[in-house]
Amino acid sequence: MSSKIQVKAGKVKIGGGAKVSVQSMLNIPANDIENSVKQAQSLEQAGCEIIRAAIPNMEAVKLIPAIKEKVSIPLVADIHFDYRLALESVSAGADKIRINPGNIGDDSRVKAVADACRTHGVPIRIGVNSGSLEKHILAKYGHPSAEALCESALYHASLLEKFDFTDIVLSMKSSSVATMVQAYRLASKKCGYPLHLGVTEAGTERMGVIKSSAGIGSLLLDGIGDTIRVSLTADPVKEVEAAHDILRAIGAETDGITFVSCPTCGRTKIDLISLANQAETRLKNCKKNIKVAIMGCAVNGPGEAREADIGIAGGDGTGLVFKKGEIIKKVPEERLIDALMEEIEKM
Repeated sequence: MSSKIQVKAGKVKIGGGAKVSVQSMLNIPANDIENSVKQAQSLEQAGCEIIRAAIPNMEAVKLIPAIKEKVSIPLVADIHFDYRLALESVSAGADKIRINPGNIGDDSRVKAVADACRTHGVPIRIGVNSGSLEKHILAKYGHPSAEALCESALYHASLLEKFDFTDIVLSMKSSSVATMVQAYRLASKKCGYPLHLGVTEAGTERMGVIKSSAGIGSLLLDGIGDTIRVSLTADPVKEVEAAHDILRAIGAETDGITFVSCPTCGRTKIDLISLANQAETRLKNCKKNIKVAIMGCAVNGPGEAREADIGIAGGDGTGLVFKKGEIIKKVPEERLIDALMEEIEKM
C-alpha cells in the first residue's frame, strides 16, 4: 500500500506508486565543503538517489549550491529548530527540507517555511524519533511507544496542514525494530502521506544492517514505505549498498546480481566459501538482472538451484557450470570462477 500522496524531491518521485528510493546522509563536518562534495559524489556513484546534509548554521548553507553543482540527485537540507535555516536552504536550492514544524516557533514561522517550500516546489519531511517526542505526548503514553511516535508525526503534519501545505513525507524512527514497525503500520492506516522508513541509531555495520533489514524489509513486504535510509555507524556508502541489498532481497529491485549460495555441508569437497566471496566481489558492479548460484555439491547443486540463470557446483577438485539446472561444462576447481565470469559475459 504505497502512499496515496506523491511528492517530488527534485526529479525523484516519492510515494503514489513510485519506486522505493534510497537515501543516505553526509557525515563530513558541515564546514568542510570540499570533502562533503566528494562524499556526495561517492554516494551518487554508489547508487544513492537522495542525499541529506545537516545544515546546523548559516555558514553551512553554502554546502547546498556546492553539492548541487557536482551531483545530479536531490539534496535534502536537515534543519533543527531554526526556521531561518530552512528559508535560506530553500533559497539556496535545496530539493527537500527535513524539519519538525513544532520545534521552530509560532505559527508565523511555520507559515513562512510552508509558503517558501510551496513557492519553490520543495516538500518537507517531518522526522520524529524516540528522543524528540513532545512533553504532552510523552506524558500521555508514558514512554516513546509506537502510538506516541505516530501521534507526534501527525501532530507536526497538522501544523503544516493549517497553511494548506501537504507536500509532506513522514518518518517515525526508533532504535527498537518492533516499535518502529508498529509506528509505521499505524501511520499507514491513519494518513496517505509518503513514509520514509528507517531504524534510527541501528548500530555498527553488522548489527545495523540486521536491524534495518528486519524493520525496513518487513514493512516493505507489507507494502508500506516509499523511501528508505539504512542508518549505520559506518561509511555512508555502506548504507546505500545495504539499502539496495534489502530491496533486492525482497524483490523490489531487479538491477544487479541476485546471489544464491548453499551453506556447505559434509558433502562439500571444494573451498566454497572462498569461491562465493570471489564471485560476489567480481560481480559487485555487474548490472545484469540475473540470479547466480554458487553451490557446493555437484550432485544436488544444479537441482536445488535450478531457477538460477547460471551457477557453479563443486565436486572433488573439479566443478560444474550450469544454466537453469542444465550442465554446460566441467572445469577444474581453480578455473570455476573464471569459467563462471566468461559465461556471464556472454549473457
